[in-house]
Amino acid sequence: MKLDKQAIFDSFNKVATGYQKSAFFQEEVASRLLERLELMNVKPKTILDAGCGTGFCTRLLDKKFSKAKTCGIDIAPAMIKVASKQQKLFSKIDYQVADVEKLPFESNHFDLVFSNLTAQWVGDLKTMFSEFNRVLKPKGLLIFSTLGFDTMTELKQSWQTVDQEVHVHDFLDMHVIGDLVHTAQFENTVMDRDVVTLTYKTMKGLMNDLKAVGGHNQASNRQRGLYGKSKFQNLESAYEKFRWQDGQLPATFEVVYGHAWKKMEASEGDYHTYPVKVSLPS
Repeated sequence: MKLDKQAIFDSFNKVATGYQKSAFFQEEVASRLLERLELMNVKPKTILDAGCGTGFCTRLLDKKFSKAKTCGIDIAPAMIKVASKQQKLFSKIDYQVADVEKLPFESNHFDLVFSNLTAQWVGDLKTMFSEFNRVLKPKGLLIFSTLGFDTMTELKQSWQTVDQEVHVHDFLDMHVIGDLVHTAQFENTVMDRDVVTLTYKTMKGLMNDLKAVGGHNQASNRQRGLYGKSKFQNLESAYEKFRWQDGQLPATFEVVYGHAWKKMEASEGDYHTYPVKVSLPS
């Protein structure tokens, strides 16, 4: 699916001020990603938090690796502004406005690239992973999370009963994401996934949460403008078939995690050499 980068830029700029108050899901995924990082034997001297938002993960990384130089980047200037305002007096975090598809850093610069729930907003993942590889030092670690194919399946199915327009992202399958990682000159690629189900009293509550964190549809071929009251009522009616017996409406999020290491030496002909190891939940 082709994404509208300008719409993404505008959306995250708009929600930056109140983002952290509504980012409970993002923080939960961040904690799970940081738990995975705990299992890695790494002592980075230079760290990049790619797609840092308001700096939640950047600050935790800076605290965990207190001797490292930590940099946080985001495409939305308003996010970087909020993150910078939360700097402590002697903080050494370097925040910059930057695009993950065109990183403003020299090659072989970072020991660790960390990215939490950013990849799903990137139109060209092949370029993003190649850029992550470029700025990593040889044997440097990439660790990231994103959203997988089954994310918001209830909302997708409900919209399909209303019209044939594009309303929800077509998130990529975990295996496709893993393939993109290891073809970008990484080795020992490991992918796994969680399924997180949030619950709501009403479908409107879900829609409001998505809006509050800039998580609404940003496909370039999405329907523009507001849809009418009758269409929203039809959507609500369709979503009702998913309501649980306890009265809650579920919203499924498939969270995909990945980590990989930059090869010691890479060449253009060295693609598809290393298999992707995939661990699925029991």
